[in-house]
Amino acid sequence: QKEKTDRGEMLLEPTVCGHWNSLCASFLHRLCRRLAGSLPRLGQQQEQQSRARRRASCSPREVGNSSDGRKLDLNSPILQQLLDLGRTPGEDEVYEIISVGVDAWRKNPRHATLVLSSLARHQLPRTATYVLSSMRAKSVEANVYHYNAAISACEKGRQWQLALGLLSSMPTMGVIPDKLSYSAAISACEKGGQWQLALTLLSRMPDARVVPDQITYNAAISALEKGGQWQLALVLLRLMPDMNVFPNEISYNAAASACEKGGQWQSALGLLSSMPDMRLIPNEISYSAAISACEKGGRWQLALSLLSSMPDNKVILDKVSYSAAISACEKGGQWQMALRLLSSMPDNKVIPDKINFNAAISACEKGEQWQLALSLLSRMGTMTIVQDKVSYNAAISACEKCGQWQLALSLLSTMPDVQLMPNAISYSAAISACSQG
Repeated sequence: QKEKTDRGEMLLEPTVCGHWNSLCASFLHRLCRRLAGSLPRLGQQQEQQSRARRRASCSPREVGNSSDGRKLDLNSPILQQLLDLGRTPGEDEVYEIISVGVDAWRKNPRHATLVLSSLARHQLPRTATYVLSSMRAKSVEANVYHYNAAISACEKGRQWQLALGLLSSMPTMGVIPDKLSYSAAISACEKGGQWQLALTLLSRMPDARVVPDQITYNAAISALEKGGQWQLALVLLRLMPDMNVFPNEISYNAAASACEKGGQWQSALGLLSSMPDMRLIPNEISYSAAISACEKGGRWQLALSLLSSMPDNKVILDKVSYSAAISACEKGGQWQMALRLLSSMPDNKVIPDKINFNAAISACEKGEQWQLALSLLSRMGTMTIVQDKVSYNAAISACEKCGQWQLALSLLSTMPDVQLMPNAISYSAAISACSQG
């Protein structure tokens, strides 16, 4: 990487030398080998679970439609009954329900795929896993599509343990995992904050004769981003072309977000500036990540420069990019600029929300502008924007800094009237205001 010191940008080299790639690959290989032992063998545990208890009779339930409005013929009653069980079904209940349509599932396994896919959309992982186990108990074919739908249900339901259990049980059941299986499991680990397991799954794919693709790498980079592993995120991004996998906007945005969370504003700007060289067009997510990185790095001028360049680059301004820029001004002590940004949002067809106002109130608090802070708090009410503890605490702190202890106490006393319970920050600011008065 080389730095453009005049613009504060860190540009990525157009090509990465083979020696660096070799070091990166070797590092990832050693890391994943160390992590491999931590991957739980949950599939074996699932196979050892007791079979479902059978009920003497099946009580009929109301017939309904799937979530997307499609008629599923015999599966509509089955799906609706499964949905009626809620998020904590009993395995015996699931077994009982699918027993009614099991003959149709044997003739056409796609019926089961439709039901499992609907359960995934409804984020019902437990029900989906019980459906799979009941299918096996009833000698109904469970193929890779069924498993992928069930793993997707676990991913959407944030049940990474269940997702890994299903993935690891597939070979023992004669089902070969594919790219979608691994991608869904890696995404489940990402949502569960298990970046080590996500990286381990990625490293195991070649041994399973499954070639990682763009979706798989993006899921792994996102897992590293959530885990605050910006260095590893950049390593994976750089290794993608060597694996004949070309990064897209999602890849770069996830890596930039990882840099933002790690306070690496130079690297975030470098990724943004290098996207056109890769024939990728930065979007609002790309810019917001870079602006947030500048905010965390105390570079409010760069944050404003990026925000102002978005329309010229045909990128739509949004609430997230404005919030990051306003927060950058707040941290830089630029309360006038923060208010200017807030007032300019409607002109750019962006409606301010609670986060935007809170950032502006905090900017006024740091600038000891208690009148403006109270005015913004009042405006939130007139604009039907729900105030929260952050809003009130920032306003109370503004009064405290300016010796307005009566107003600080008044704000504290009115919080319960808007269904807000003061916390330690609220009381500390009010007490400090009284001590100064």
